[in-house]
Amino acid sequence: MSRRILALVWLTLFALLPLRAQEQKASDDISNGGKSLAASPADSSLDTVRESSRDTPHDTAETSSMGMPDMPGMNNDGSAHATLSMSDRQMDMGPHMKMTTRRDLRPGDQEKADQVVTAARKAADKYTDYKTALSDGYRIFLPNVPQKQYHFTNYRYAFEAAIHFNPDHPTSLLYEKNGGEYKLIGVMYTASKNSNWNELDERIPLSIAQWHAHINFCMPPSDRKKEAWGPNARFGLAGSITTKDACEAAGGKFMPQIFGWMVHVYPFEQKQEDIWSVERQANHHMD
Repeated sequence: MSRRILALVWLTLFALLPLRAQEQKASDDISNGGKSLAASPADSSLDTVRESSRDTPHDTAETSSMGMPDMPGMNNDGSAHATLSMSDRQMDMGPHMKMTTRRDLRPGDQEKADQVVTAARKAADKYTDYKTALSDGYRIFLPNVPQKQYHFTNYRYAFEAAIHFNPDHPTSLLYEKNGGEYKLIGVMYTASKNSNWNELDERIPLSIAQWHAHINFCMPPSDRKKEAWGPNARFGLAGSITTKDACEAAGGKFMPQIFGWMVHVYPFEQKQEDIWSVERQANHHMD
């Protein structure tokens, strides 16, 4: 069985894995034109971001990086063409990605976000050497698949993040690969897929950061896994199939949302729009 098929199998297992010790919170009063923005019960199949096999090798320089949001069939679909600015950060994310709406800046928001950046920078400083991250329990997602940003994920922190927010414990570390080495460029925080927008705002103000989630995932049937890859993919997170009806008609398994909410932070950048870059979040898919 090829590595890609194995990766897809692991993805299926993790997508169906229930979260232990998850505290189900009641939806806060959050509305947009009177409609609730809380995640629906149908989107609750995965509450944490489990990104790779526990058997992934992690003690050699050849070990390839792990990009959690980057999953089978998740090529860049060309959706991130809009220009990023602090005044208008709404982008066309395409049918497989959704983002929180930017809110108005409130007193204390910037200070709260700055505290997260400080914690992110402190954590990042510790893991500039990727080998230190590996020795501390971070694991690489899809190590043999070329990616624009590789995610090293700590599963213990992922479970912790599903229950409460600790900015000192980023779920994933983001690396760019240069030859056989990895350059740390940022971190990723996560939240349960059941989190409503008020809960995400409480973690990192939505006036500063925009969280994203991966949606409309059609898992291919066992005899059509190759159709989750390449520029003409039908399945997966870059596939042409985006609805439950179309997915079932093709023999696939439809998941309204796969993985929880995520937000990238690039703490080594100097400008606010670069630290919280929405464009880089949208453009981190596998080639």
